[in-house]
Amino acid sequence: MSTLQNKVIWITGASSGIGEALTYELAQKGAKLILSSRRKEELERVKGNCIASAQPNIRVLALDLAEASTLQLSTEAAIQIFGHVDVLINNGGIGQRSLAKETSLEVDRRIMEVDFFGTIALTKALIPHFLQRKQGHFVTISSISGIIGTPYRTVYAAAKHALQGFFNSLRAEMWKESPEIYVTMICPGWTNTNISVTALKGDGSSQGKKDETHEHGLTPDFVAGKIVTAIENRSREIYVGGWKEVTAAYIHRFLPGLFAKIIRKAKVK
Repeated sequence: MSTLQNKVIWITGASSGIGEALTYELAQKGAKLILSSRRKEELERVKGNCIASAQPNIRVLALDLAEASTLQLSTEAAIQIFGHVDVLINNGGIGQRSLAKETSLEVDRRIMEVDFFGTIALTKALIPHFLQRKQGHFVTISSISGIIGTPYRTVYAAAKHALQGFFNSLRAEMWKESPEIYVTMICPGWTNTNISVTALKGDGSSQGKKDETHEHGLTPDFVAGKIVTAIENRSREIYVGGWKEVTAAYIHRFLPGLFAKIIRKAKVK
């Protein structure tokens, strides 16, 4: 029996990619799920694709991470669905494919609003609930880009680096309040999702095509399996990626000068 059976797990970005794969994995584990993204019809599709026995314990709650002022009400609605929330999986976000010199400040702000401010707004809205219950688990899908910086992803990497800093600090704060409130950071590498298709170019339009690296990346199902294991183990942080991305993260950590020379020559677009 999974430790996640009957746990109430709230997933943002659940309408596609890693979030969708997590939904199927957690439904098999017997969790009670709250699925969120902007696209309600896609959330209903994901719910309908779950095993029949799990569907009575799955609810849909549409929200927009770009509208931080609405997320307190979304959090209150999520708590009311099953009476409490055990785990929040911060998975929603958008990508970037443009050079810094070609990216408008408006696009920079838009990506930060969704990937960083929306995520922490939802998290902060849920903190009092976790403190009241003296338990809870924040799981945030960061990226290898939250560990290293690569060309064409300046503000995306900035948002993910900001998440790393915020949640590492939050982990220490929550431990002082209640040791049963956990923070897990997930840093995936290239995964075969549509994040590169919907990634924003410098003018704010979508790239509209999948990067070759993502096309040949890990499957969302594989990544979801690793994430679920990390949740069950209450891991502090994990890297999930191919050997190139994971090796790059460790080179950056231990040999930053060497990494700087490698990345400026790398073909990463």
